[in-house]
Amino acid sequence: MSLLPALALYTSALYAVLGICVGVAFVVLGVTRILPQPVTVTIPARVLLFPGAVALWPVVVRRWLQAARSGAGQ
Repeated sequence: MSLLPALALYTSALYAVLGICVGVAFVVLGVTRILPQPVTVTIPARVLLFPGAVALWPVVVRRWLQAARSGAGQ
């Protein structure tokens, strides 16, 4: 395998693994903390949020950190 395809494969795999880790943490812990008002999020809603959180994990992490700094959801 040449260097460029291997690098692309490993980079994609790393992005996917990080996305899955962030996605699981977000739907379990973070989804209620990122919202400005405390609400109950059902399991089907969490299932629907998971793929988006995995694909867009850098945005999710940024929003989660901003919410933690501002104290949203507390």
